[in-house]
Amino acid sequence: MRLTIQLCTYNRAHLLGRVLDGCFEQTARSGDYEVVLVNDGSRDSTPEVIAAARARATCAFTVVDQANAGLARGRNVGIARARGERIAFIDDDVLPTPAFVAEHLRSHERRPEAIWRGAVLNTASFERLPVPVWTLANYSANYFWTSNVSAPLELIRRVGGFTEDFREYGWEDIELGLRLRFAGTPSLFNPKALAYHYKPPPHAGDVEGMLRQARAQARTAVQLAALHPHWRVTLATGDDPVRRTAHRLARRLGVPGLLARAVGPREGARSLSGAALAAARALASETYYEELDAARRA
Repeated sequence: MRLTIQLCTYNRAHLLGRVLDGCFEQTARSGDYEVVLVNDGSRDSTPEVIAAARARATCAFTVVDQANAGLARGRNVGIARARGERIAFIDDDVLPTPAFVAEHLRSHERRPEAIWRGAVLNTASFERLPVPVWTLANYSANYFWTSNVSAPLELIRRVGGFTEDFREYGWEDIELGLRLRFAGTPSLFNPKALAYHYKPPPHAGDVEGMLRQARAQARTAVQLAALHPHWRVTLATGDDPVRRTAHRLARRLGVPGLLARAVGPREGARSLSGAALAAARALASETYYEELDAARRA
């Protein structure tokens, strides 16, 4: 087995079937790769989606069901079950293009010891996909980003996989990437190993979820800084005195309240105007820094 596609899922039944189809509809030979899916305690119709996917799988397809334990634990369970020489990580809202496996394998033939990052294009719909061509507008500086990345399986196991203390949203892949970087592993990019990331414009009812995610990401940012007190972490998390002070001042001046009023009611499927969406994102940023201060004091 040359490569394992590994993904975890939690309550994404509406996307998972299409994502798995993308995993099965590869130009690579079916015997060259497998799919290892960890169902992290989903409470929606995910089991039915998985059962239907089993019937149409064109490659080896392993499913592990576990009680909800978070993405880091789910990834490690998937790593333990993987049989490929290489492992490619995607998310349950990421649709690989047909050349995904072939391009990751081709990359590792060039530099077998390296991390290989693939291109990621955001899309509001899996039914109306953008032209599959990466440009600098889609650039990401992440060293190891599990929306689309592959590495030697033995390397991932040797460094210990993901840190399972990260039980909330955010930074678990960045943390593993830091360990790989500090170990001297090169991180290279193949724009032809392309996948689509489902990113629909948020509605009014999504704003509370954005704020919850911002709070979780702030708490895990503090975890990351405790593990790696390094300038790269400071830069990535924004946890520096200048930005913390600026956001404290914004809170004292009542900026979050102004932004909340600009967002408007936070329920239902009401589309957000451009101004309301910008306000929602700014409110999430203020929420992040408020929680960051609280987590640093805890």
